[in-house]
Amino acid sequence: MDMLWSGWGDPAKAAPLPDSVIELLQAALGVKPRAAEPIALEEIQVPDSPLGADVRQALADALGGPEHLQTDAETRIRHTRGKSTTDLLRIRAGNTDDTPAAVLLPGSHDDVVAVLAVCARNGVAVVPFGGGTSVVGGLAPEGQGPFVALDLRRMDALLALDEVSRTATFQPGLRAPEAEALLAERGFTLGHFPQSYEWATIGGFAAARSSGQASAGYGRFDEMVLGLTVATPRGSLDLGRSPRSAAGPDLRQLVLGSEGAFGVITSVTVRIRPRPVERVYEGWRFATFEAGAAALRTLAQDGPRPTVLRLSDETETLIGLAQPDAIGGSGPDGAPAGCMAIVGFEGTHEDNAGRQQQARTVLEACGGELVGSEPGERWAHGRYSAPYLRDALLDAGAFAETLETATFWSGIPALYDAVRTALNETLTAAGTPPLVMCHISHVYETGASLYFTVVSAQGQDPIAHWTPVKRAANDAILASGGTISHHHGVGTDHRDWFGQEIGALGTDVLQAVKARLDPDGILNPGVLLPLR
Repeated sequence: MDMLWSGWGDPAKAAPLPDSVIELLQAALGVKPRAAEPIALEEIQVPDSPLGADVRQALADALGGPEHLQTDAETRIRHTRGKSTTDLLRIRAGNTDDTPAAVLLPGSHDDVVAVLAVCARNGVAVVPFGGGTSVVGGLAPEGQGPFVALDLRRMDALLALDEVSRTATFQPGLRAPEAEALLAERGFTLGHFPQSYEWATIGGFAAARSSGQASAGYGRFDEMVLGLTVATPRGSLDLGRSPRSAAGPDLRQLVLGSEGAFGVITSVTVRIRPRPVERVYEGWRFATFEAGAAALRTLAQDGPRPTVLRLSDETETLIGLAQPDAIGGSGPDGAPAGCMAIVGFEGTHEDNAGRQQQARTVLEACGGELVGSEPGERWAHGRYSAPYLRDALLDAGAFAETLETATFWSGIPALYDAVRTALNETLTAAGTPPLVMCHISHVYETGASLYFTVVSAQGQDPIAHWTPVKRAANDAILASGGTISHHHGVGTDHRDWFGQEIGALGTDVLQAVKARLDPDGILNPGVLLPLR
């Protein structure tokens, strides 16, 4: 099943906001109903594919047949841009500026190599396409000339599973739920459950350095990767032959997070874990965000380490985003909401019980109040629902977007204040005072990530309205010592700030890598790195 072309996920799971929430948005934020309904799919005008007959034939030959090269309007629309709020606003308005000239469906590594050779000879840019879940402009290349979307959905196999070493090798187009199902048949799990889990692919996880909601226990996706096969216009890379190595710099790290700018990932080898016998989640209330963050830091640094560990600030807790399917809720029994933490454990019953009791002792000592399993179970039930809520807000005439960053523990308070201030001040100055919410979603011994959600009225031109706000938030992140992205990636949205983060020399190094692997500049041009 394809994702909804004008929104997130499965259309059957989309639900409108309750009237009470719409009334609150209108009263508190000045949200107004949409001026017009989104354009229908069949009404969108898509120019004919600019690919010449000779290029089409060469691509069809590389793919093993013309049925694997698609140029119809609907397929191309469904591969236009990603799923950020601005992406959706553009496609709902019928904007097809970033529509690919064709959608290619390779079936093997050799197919990808052959396609890249044809595209390099003919000056056709290539955008790898997995689940289409990018929210940072990762699927909208820049530059002159046509581009094709390289949809990897046919490359969806589990290639190998080593039960002794506990490793699995996947093709890149396999969606996460299917990967989990294949592993479950053998008693294993990858343990990677980002918010995009239902739609994102194994290759996409690697290309964007994804981080899942259970990262406290299972780690980030880049920490799971042991090996990669990559197709480039200059040939193939086969990386990773042992768990760890001192044989020079690790070239896998150049591919992880490269977002298709250096090559196309065609297989990924990851470490796997035994499938947990049980999963238990519970909620904890803290009086302040500062107190909750200190408690999370204690667990991250000194243990015991839960599998899931996250903390919503006061605003997010009050609104109910700590439990996405309970929007509008408040603290239990009418008590002040405070800050809600979700703590989860996955493993055997004995291991879970032991870690849970030790964690409770730590959290109580840090001022936490156990509020039972209900908040945790509700979070687990609604953990993938936030993008659907975003779409419902857009349908109601509100503007809703997310952004995230990370820093060291000592820098969390300043980063949190700086980003909230930038968002509040710029939107208020534009006449649309926002609701700004935040949570800590991933923790490490040395630091944590901050994930912000912003809701406001759309203004007359919502994209033009958001652009200076996003710029101010990005500036605040770098000025406060944060990274421009913790797990969403760079794309085109963060590219210029990524350059500032790594500096001019760092940018030159990456440009040199790209020039060597992609001398004609056909791989996702303008994404990750500026055009040259």
